[in-house]
Order: sequence, then C-alpha cells, then structure tokens
Amino acid sequence: QVRVVESGGGLVQPGETLRLSCTASRIDFSSYDVRWYRQAPGKERELVASITNRRATSYADSVKGRFTISRDNAKNTGYLEMNSLVPEDTAVYYCRVFYSSNYNYWGQGTQVTVSK
Repeated sequence: QVRVVESGGGLVQPGETLRLSCTASRIDFSSYDVRWYRQAPGKERELVASITNRRATSYADSVKGRFTISRDNAKNTGYLEMNSLVPEDTAVYYCRVFYSSNYNYWGQGTQVTVSK
C-alpha cells in the first residue's frame, strides 16, 4: 500500500521559516511529480508549488520568491521550504505525488499556523 506522509508543520511567527517534508513509500518516487497544496479554513484547496520528475518547478504567485520546492529521490522525499511566512500562509498543507490520473496519492496534511 502506497503511503505519503507529511511532516514539519507547526506554529511560527510572521517572518520565520518552516520546511515541510513529504516522504512516499512503495512507489518509484523518482518517476512521480511532487505537488504541495494548501487549504485555509473556508477556502478551496490550492496548488502552491510543484516539481516534476525532471525537477522543473512552478509556484503560485502568492508564494513565488518565498517558497522553494525540492526533492531528494534517494530519500523518497520532497520538501517545501517556506521563508518570510505571513499569516495568510496559515493552512493545512498537503503533499500529492502524481504520476497519472490513475496513479497519484495524497498525504494526510500538516498544519501550518503563522501568528504573533
């Protein structure tokens, strides 16, 4: 059974940094894209950043220049480094590993709260 586990969330103050991790098991991780989404209370889930299996990256405008997505295929792990956090970044962050519409898997989410 495929498992995707996020970690690294927490409570931080504005301007601080967090690094989220997403570890997947029982898949050929290197063949999958890694995507980070977030969902704030009362809002729809949105795509924040993605990295393809060839390491091409893309970002939502709201996080461009502050967030960096990366991956370590040897560790079956994707990362989202979040700098200069602001209260509007508060959300549950989800990792999705994507190969195709039939082969994609979500993690359970990790809470990020940015508050004074």
